[in-house]
Amino acid sequence: MLSLASSLAAGVLLGLSLAAPPGPMNAIIAEESVLRGWAAGFRAGLGAMSADGVFFLVALAGVATVLQNAPGAQAGMMAVGGLLMCYFAVGAARSARGSFTEGEAGDSTGFRKTFGLSLSNPYQVLWWLTVGVTLLDPGTLSFALPVLGDLAVSTGSAAIVVGFFSGIAIWIVTFPAALVAVGERADWFAPAVAVGSALVLAGFGLLFLYGAANELTTLLR
Repeated sequence: MLSLASSLAAGVLLGLSLAAPPGPMNAIIAEESVLRGWAAGFRAGLGAMSADGVFFLVALAGVATVLQNAPGAQAGMMAVGGLLMCYFAVGAARSARGSFTEGEAGDSTGFRKTFGLSLSNPYQVLWWLTVGVTLLDPGTLSFALPVLGDLAVSTGSAAIVVGFFSGIAIWIVTFPAALVAVGERADWFAPAVAVGSALVLAGFGLLFLYGAANELTTLLR
């Protein structure tokens, strides 16, 4: 029972480790949440979570090993991801100049944005090539905690996989809710988030394009 609980908890923490850090996906979730409400932010988060489901199946099928040895494919993903981020940054900047009343900010496309962007995000792919592969590899990780003592986590088990996607689900429910709650109390919050999202997306987009150019230069030498 303790092993099951620790595996679930470890899965939740792994899910949060992928979903919570600041980055382009959370920038889109934030923009959708403050401009169009909690449901739009949740749908954007669901797009990223669905992409993780695809990566899960890909890793389960063993394709992750092929991608690890294909630098050309990685460079291509970086280039596509960079272009998409720059494109979405332009959209976020336009939103910053428009109306911020919920329901007047246009139709939500957050699911399509985060789903497409996640599939071409090399950092997300890298996570699955490293941590994700370990997550699915059957085995046992044992470690000691000061209060709880020795705990065992079963990797490759259903418990850790359920915990992992539960962790992502917790984030995409609570993060938009927190943003909406703040936005309802401060009129300046929505445009600030839109501007911040545009800057984050543009920054990551340029970084990815620079990385793709370096990778391609190295391959062509």
